[in-house]
Amino acid sequence: MNFKQELASILHDLLGQEMTLKDLELMLEKPKNQEHGDLAFPCFTLAKLKRKSPNLIAEELCKKIQSPIFEKVTVVGAYLNFFLNKKTASEKVVRDILAQKGKYGELTFGNGGAVTIDMSSPNIAKPFSMGHLRSTVIGNSLALIVEKCGYKPLKINHLGDWGTQFGKLITAYQLWGDADKVKANPIKELLSLYIKFHEEAESNPSLEDQGRSWFKKLEDGDAQALELWKWFRDESLKEFSRIYELMNVEFDSYAGEAFYNDKMDRVVQLLEEKHLLVESEQAQVVELNEEQLPPCLIKKSDGATLYATRDLAAALYRQEEYQFVQSLYVVGHEQSLHFKQLIAVLSKMGYDWSKQMHHIPFGMMLKDGKKMSTRKGKVVLLEEVLNESIAMARHNIEEKNPNLANKDKVAKQVGVGAVIFHDLKNNRMNDIEFSLEEMLRFEGETGPYVQYTYARACSILRKATGKTEYKAATYTNSWEKEWKVTSLLMEFAPAVQRACTNFDPSQVAKYIIDLAQAFNKYYAEVKILEDSAEQQGRLALVFAVTEVLKEGLRLLGLEAPDEM
Repeated sequence: MNFKQELASILHDLLGQEMTLKDLELMLEKPKNQEHGDLAFPCFTLAKLKRKSPNLIAEELCKKIQSPIFEKVTVVGAYLNFFLNKKTASEKVVRDILAQKGKYGELTFGNGGAVTIDMSSPNIAKPFSMGHLRSTVIGNSLALIVEKCGYKPLKINHLGDWGTQFGKLITAYQLWGDADKVKANPIKELLSLYIKFHEEAESNPSLEDQGRSWFKKLEDGDAQALELWKWFRDESLKEFSRIYELMNVEFDSYAGEAFYNDKMDRVVQLLEEKHLLVESEQAQVVELNEEQLPPCLIKKSDGATLYATRDLAAALYRQEEYQFVQSLYVVGHEQSLHFKQLIAVLSKMGYDWSKQMHHIPFGMMLKDGKKMSTRKGKVVLLEEVLNESIAMARHNIEEKNPNLANKDKVAKQVGVGAVIFHDLKNNRMNDIEFSLEEMLRFEGETGPYVQYTYARACSILRKATGKTEYKAATYTNSWEKEWKVTSLLMEFAPAVQRACTNFDPSQVAKYIIDLAQAFNKYYAEVKILEDSAEQQGRLALVFAVTEVLKEGLRLLGLEAPDEM
């Protein structure tokens, strides 16, 4: 039980049945200014129930509250302000972390419910660009966060492995392709063919017709078209797997667009049975006037199905296969209308579970202020960025700590972590300007800064105990100097809960930056290794900080090196 829950329980005992324990806990606030206490309780809601002024209720409650966890309780207007007993609270949080280790901050409100996460989803036969980084790392972090809150995440890589672009690629390969070149460097060669197709099509529009014709053959099961498509897909997956391994990202399913080809007729049939399909300009649509949305296009005039049809089939399949309690789509904000339509159509079909589907939008990755485009060849390749970042991290290690063991392993942890953290520290709706120099700085709000703080704390423990573990002991500390750090340690679970509720990993990233900054300030002010009566408590605090920083980094998909 945390202090917020304990206080809610005390208030519930005093107020009887007037308010539920959950309501009281939700009403408790953390004052913006620490001088106003650690927790505050506003009495406005109680004023309506008791028909007394909120100020008077605050005064009456203040006289009745007695608990060793509070140093003092004050009244300011209609607010009760609670000041935690620094010694009691600090020792409790440090002992909890020592006892629970990596499980500290775990929450159980997910109750084991399945959460499907549609994420990453690169197009096959195209390079894995920086543009795909965001969906991958946001989705991966959300999976780790929802798991920490008691859910069962299911990561789905909904590959872009179908559509007219494959007709174009097959056309380009037939006209200009060289099998040996493709085998030698598949993605690079396929990308150059794709770009050449678009360049040539500007002066020769008939190429677009050829592209559509080849895609029709692919849809109809033409052996040659299928063989080429499967080859492009297999080569792409080999390339993608190497990049996912570099980032420590795994998936539960690679069911992409092609997987739903035989599942779309059922969707059209269900819409017809429910009398939701309407003909509009020879196409089949679902009207969404009541929802104030444009019609959702289900079937083109030529009978071809669309993204919406495919995503409806995918939603039905995932609900039947996994019985999800939440379904997340980590896809750029430019697709917002599509997901509004998708959820609205499922709701019209009578599926209540559509309310648990959420589009998790995010801003763009920019290069020199502009969106990266594969079609025009203006693309920054993710693997190249990761490798360059690792090389720069290796160079920094050679300069600052040339005798470090496992240099390559640490360089990978720092280099890859820097790229991921740079993304996740931002509110996901913000556009991000790509800058390797910014990502790899060892000061400021960066991944290497938090990792370095963790390594520094591990180094303190090694100097004191010969290892990075720490056993519980009796503490004599007053915990005054440690209070800024211990009060932040108490905030870990609430930060995880906010990240889960708002689908926002930046809540965890900002939290571990704050903790790292508070710990570094403490380290600069207090001689932790000095032999004193307070040394055991200080070492216990250092260990508690390492545990929470390591777990916070893990929830973002980063590793924590013991030495840097």
